[in-house]
Formats: sequence, C-alpha cells, structure tokens
Amino acid sequence: MLNDLIATQGEPVPAGAQAAWLVIAIPLASAALLLLAGRRADKWGHVLGVTASSAAFVVGLWAFIGLAGISDGAARVQDFELFQWIPGEAWGFGLRVDQLSLTFVLLVTFVGTLIHLYSVAYMSHDPDRRRFFAYLNFFVAAMLLLVLANSYLVLFVGWEGVGLASYLLIGFWNQRLDYAVAAKKAFIANRVGDFGMLVAMMIMFTQFGTLRFNGVFAAAGAAGESGAEEGKLTVIALALLLAACGKSAQFPLQSWLGDAMAGPTPVSALIHAATMVTAGVYLVVRSGPIFEFAPTARLAVLIVGAVTLLFGAIVGCAKDDMKKALAASTMSQIGYMMLAAGLGPIGGIFAIMHLVTHGFFKAGMFLGAGSVMHAMADQVDMRRFGHLDKYMKITWLTFMAGWLAILGIPPFAGFFSKDKIIEQAFVAPAGQLWQAWVFGLVAMLGAGLTAFYMSRLFFMVFHGQARWTDEQHPHESPALMTIPMIVLAFGSVFLGLILTLVKFDEYLAPALVEGHHGEPVLNAYVIMALTFVLVVAGAWLAWTRFGRAGAVVPVLPPPADGLVRAARADLYQDTVNHAVFVRPGQALVRGTTRADSLVVDGAVRGLAWLFQRTGSVVARLQNGFVRSYAATMLAGVILLTAIVLAVWI
Repeated sequence: MLNDLIATQGEPVPAGAQAAWLVIAIPLASAALLLLAGRRADKWGHVLGVTASSAAFVVGLWAFIGLAGISDGAARVQDFELFQWIPGEAWGFGLRVDQLSLTFVLLVTFVGTLIHLYSVAYMSHDPDRRRFFAYLNFFVAAMLLLVLANSYLVLFVGWEGVGLASYLLIGFWNQRLDYAVAAKKAFIANRVGDFGMLVAMMIMFTQFGTLRFNGVFAAAGAAGESGAEEGKLTVIALALLLAACGKSAQFPLQSWLGDAMAGPTPVSALIHAATMVTAGVYLVVRSGPIFEFAPTARLAVLIVGAVTLLFGAIVGCAKDDMKKALAASTMSQIGYMMLAAGLGPIGGIFAIMHLVTHGFFKAGMFLGAGSVMHAMADQVDMRRFGHLDKYMKITWLTFMAGWLAILGIPPFAGFFSKDKIIEQAFVAPAGQLWQAWVFGLVAMLGAGLTAFYMSRLFFMVFHGQARWTDEQHPHESPALMTIPMIVLAFGSVFLGLILTLVKFDEYLAPALVEGHHGEPVLNAYVIMALTFVLVVAGAWLAWTRFGRAGAVVPVLPPPADGLVRAARADLYQDTVNHAVFVRPGQALVRGTTRADSLVVDGAVRGLAWLFQRTGSVVARLQNGFVRSYAATMLAGVILLTAIVLAVWI
C-alpha cells in the first residue's frame, strides 16, 4: 500500500520516503488507538505510548544514517508526494527528507521518548494517564509532520496539530479553572500567529502559484534577484515572522508561555522546552530564501529576537515559581535562536545547533523541576526549597549539568552553540556597522542576565538553608524518572563538543541558502573572554545572595522597586494585552450586542407588536353572532359594488 501511495511511474520507493511516512504514522496510529480504546487501554496505554515514540526514533535514526552516507549535499534533499488533496500541482501532500528535517526528527523523537519514559512514573497515580500518553503521541506525530513537510500547506497541517496538542496538554487538568484559562490563552495567542501563516500562504499562492518549498524558494529567488518584488517578499516574510512569534512565544505574542506551565511538568519539557516553541525558529530558518531577499523583514527578526531574549531574561530574574523561571529562560533562549536566524544562513546554522543543545539541557532542567515537585508535594515556590542537594543527589547533579550548559561554561553544550550566536551577532553586514554593535552587545548582556537568573534558581532550590515545612520529606525520584534525566545530562555535558567534532555546521549547511558572511567588529577571543566575564559575574552575584553559607532567602518575597515588581508581573504584558486588545474587544462586543438589540431585535419586536395589535382588532369581528357576520357580508358587498361602479363609470 505504501508503494502504491508514493511510487510514481514504476519508480522504486526511496528509503527516505518510507522512513518519513513511518516516523509520522507510528505515533499517530498509537494516539488514535489509545483514544479509541478508552478505559480498556488504561493498563497498557503508557507502554504503547513509549513504544511508539521509541519506534519513531529508531526509524528516524535509520533515515539519518542513510542520509549521512550520501556525500552529495544536493542529493540529500529528497522530496516525494504521497497524494493530492485537490487536482493541481500546488495541492499535493508531500514530505521532504533533508538534513534540517531529520535533525528535528531525531531531536523530537529522542527527547520525546525520554519524556515519555519519565511520564510513566510521573503520571503513575493519574487516572487519565492513558489519555495523557495519547496526547503526547499525537503531539509527536504533529511535530514530525510539521518538520517533514515539503510545502507550506502540509506544514500548516502539522502547525495546527501541535497547536491543538498544546491546548489539550496544557489544559490536561482542566478541572482547575486557572489551568483551563491558561490552555485557552495559549490557543488564542497561537491563533493570532496562525493568521500570519495564512496570509503568507495566500500571498505565496497568488504570486507564485504554488506552496511547495522548491517552487516558492525558486520564485522568491528570481523575484529577489530582479529587485522588483522586494515589497511582496517583505510582506510574506513579516507574515511568517508573525506566525513564528505566536508559536515560539516571541515578542509581542509571548504572554502565553508562563501560564502554559499549568500543564504537567513532562508537557513543559516536551512542548515548551524541546520542540513546539522551536517550530517558529524552524519556520524562519526553513524560509531563509525568502528572508534573504527581504532585508527589512530580516531586521525585524533580529529586533524580535533581541527584545525577547532581554524580556525573558529580565522576567526570569524576578520569578519565584521554579517552572515559570524556566519558562522565562526558554523564552529568552528562543530569542537567541531567533536572533541567530535573522543573521543569515550562517546564523541559521548556529540557531539550529543551539536549538538542539537547548532541547537537551532545558528538557533536563524541566524534568529536574518535576523531580523536585515530586519530592516536595508539588511545591514550585523556590523560596520554600533550599539544601536539596543533600537529599536528591541525582536530581542535583543532572540539574547542575543543565545549569552549566545554559550558562555556556566550557566544555558544556551551551558553550559551543550560544557563544557562537553571540560571536556571529558581532559580524557586521556591509554598511551596517551599528547592527553588529547593537545586537552583539544585547546578546552578550543576555548571557550575563542568564547566568544570574539561572544561578539564582539553582542556588535557591539546591543550596543555602533548608526552608521547607515539616510536612515535606525530600527524597530522590524513582529510576524511571532519574534515568531520562541522566541521559539528558549527558547531552548537556557532551553534545556541543560532539556536534563540533562531527562538523554539524558543514553537515547542515547544504540545506540552507548561501549568503554573505560580513566582517566581525571584535576578535572572537575577545568576545569569548568578555562573555565569560559577564557569565561569571552573574553567577557570582547569585551565589553571594542566594547560595553561599549565611545567605538569607526570605520565605516571602520582600518589598521591591518598580523594575522588580514589573518583572514579577511579566513586565505587565497581560495588562497591555487587556488594555490594547481585550477591553476594546469587549467594548466592541457590547456595542454590537446593544446595536443588535436596539435595531434588529427592535425591528422584530415592532413588527410583532404591529401584527399582535392588528390581530386583536380583527379578532373583535369574530364574536360568534350571525347578525354581525351578515352585516359584515353586506358591508363587503356594498363596498365591492361601489368599487365596480366607480371603475365602470
């Protein structure tokens, strides 16, 4: 059946096509089975969920090894069509296997499998664990479809799928009103971004006649070379950026990410650290040929990334909720990736590299946070922890690996990815010297802030004086939770070095458009040294305030100045959204409702009154007396006779 679907004109089915189809179909079939089987699958649903994710990883690894064995970079790009929705070249349902898509396949399935395994123990007492694994499998399938699509049309199907899965998983415990509201908030924010995706697709189709990557990129390149269509390419690129901002929680659509921590902790690790929030970065990098000829849109990507990385870092400095501090960190790190994606093809390579390393160390820290919650009766307030390193050695060590990785301490993973982004930010395009200084300094400042707020989190949770209550009894988590944390910690330590040694940048480069390099405004070693000094200073400041012996961490947040209060309130992003969008929207609805009531309903009520009064008058003639009916008939005859005579005469 697979051969019949894919093969055309008697050609054999390529191995990449089989792998791409299977890697999506396996978790999707598992999700469908778990949902349709209902309670009958409660006893074995989690086993099927883990097996499906593991099998998808094995198939993806097989495809990756096969692709890596092809020496010709162009031959590594394999496009194929499964079927056509509507007759016409633009409407085919096809997949693309190349270096970029398979990098995401391995990240999603490998990290996803570890999170599935962790969830077996974490969700062991939840009566709806089977449904939880169904949603996880559905998310994995949707994300894989998104990154394996060969057109914006198919990508949009996966794009909507991960949005739906995110809504279901954030609101998994929707019996709590605030959790249900958080899920709705994420869903609405993503719909705003989806509007951008739809606009971009409509313009592409009307201008280029296709939604396939190959056709769109070729047409964009031709239009860009001529210079006549830069305005249209800019509009398309800006619409794609809006879509990316919604999915990746970038400014100004970032407000949903902190509230999304309402979902179970494995959800935070899978969707909001390693995969879904990186979909926007994937979209911008995949659409590089469009942004290459839309410099205004590329500058907008840089600005969005720079603003978001500082926004998330400032918010993270003031958060006491452990998961929300990690969410702010995710926002900031995705900002780094977006900044890199706006720096051109070379920056795009480093964006993907940081995306991969971030998927490991951030997922590891989220699982570490879940381990702490598991041991501390679901407490998330960092002011109620302290000195957990004595009781949770594995969690402490694995979290430490992620902490050092995100700080960029050599030789941990973040040093080989985030520092490369900072270095690339100091490269000035021709005639744009200011750009290198502005975005380079912003990226460097973000590294210092990251060191402070992540060190603050680490020290407040694991070091200093114990601040928990007598009802809490910290202990290490079971093996099903600690083993995935150990594997992710291994990646936090060694993955950056491994990717550098295997020349991951050279492997990925053929999948991206060629571009101009520019000239660095600072020596790479100077940038590295200055960044390291800022990181050490930020970590040392956090140590003196929260980690060293004798440091006092108040159980209740102390009074603070205006900036700290603003950071605790997410820089008033919800206040702004309510003032700019929610309240005007509510006023519009109230006005429309009032107009509907006065005009439409008023007209209906007026007609009803008129017919009611007319009926009342006519009803008086129906009194049941024969003489009244005879008089009425006589009056009618006289009236008709008068009319006939008047007309005749």
